[in-house]
Amino acid sequence: MNTTTGLFYLFSAVLLFAALRVITARSTVHAALFLVLAFFSASCVWMLLSAEFLAITLALVYVGAVMVLFLFVVMMLDFNSDSFREGFWKHFPLAGLVGAVIALEMALVLTGGFRLPEAPAPDLALAKLGNTRILGIEIYTKYLYPMEIAAVLLLVAIIAAIALTLRRRKDSRHMDAGEQVRARKADRLKIVQMAPVVEAPAPAPASTPQSAAQEGKA
Repeated sequence: MNTTTGLFYLFSAVLLFAALRVITARSTVHAALFLVLAFFSASCVWMLLSAEFLAITLALVYVGAVMVLFLFVVMMLDFNSDSFREGFWKHFPLAGLVGAVIALEMALVLTGGFRLPEAPAPDLALAKLGNTRILGIEIYTKYLYPMEIAAVLLLVAIIAAIALTLRRRKDSRHMDAGEQVRARKADRLKIVQMAPVVEAPAPAPASTPQSAAQEGKA
């Protein structure tokens, strides 16, 4: 066993342990941290398989961006995680059966890759291009239509997520820009001609005997 094989088994074991702890950890924050460890271990496995671009992308996008967002949301939300665990063992047999079926399907798909015929000699011209450039050529030539379909699906998912989480505040005053543009002066302003009215002066108060007597004394 050489060094590369030993590192592969080491990172694979860490990856399996971290993936198991993601679904068994009682704390949500701990589960997210174990998921970060799983992504980092998978990135190391990609690096050992000479897929440097995929390894760096996994580390930067998932560990550096997505999981930071997950941790931020989990730490900002205050919810009781114990309520989500109610009935776990009740549904565990069905979940285990579904997981076993998925594992068998993945095993059938992946074992076919190990039965490939002997690979031809590598092209020296392609080897000089580098891993990243060869991957880009394969994606945007041979797999162009699947790439576009995946991009459209991601765009639809983003729009759906925004539409589902959009909530209007009840205490805010909302104005429709279309109604503002279509507004006319006749709809907002009405000029009415009215004749001028001059109010008569108020009559002087009548004098009483007491007030007359006071004026006489003065």
